[in-house]
Amino acid sequence: MMDPALPPEAFGALVAAMISISETAGMIPGSTASARRPQQRRLALGEEGALGLAEYVIVLDADPPHILMTHVLLY
Repeated sequence: MMDPALPPEAFGALVAAMISISETAGMIPGSTASARRPQQRRLALGEEGALGLAEYVIVLDADPPHILMTHVLLY
């Protein structure tokens, strides 16, 4: 996120996604789960996913439970 080439709209979408993930414990409406790994989730960035995709993992067995953003793909 510190790359100066990152478009401002993508930065805003990432921050909004991280806030939503935090507020909902990762269970954001519209996010999708991996069939093999339900703790791994994907979330479209921007309107209808126009900006890209974020992937994150919900780590429930950690103390305390937490969420890790694992990958961001910008279009």
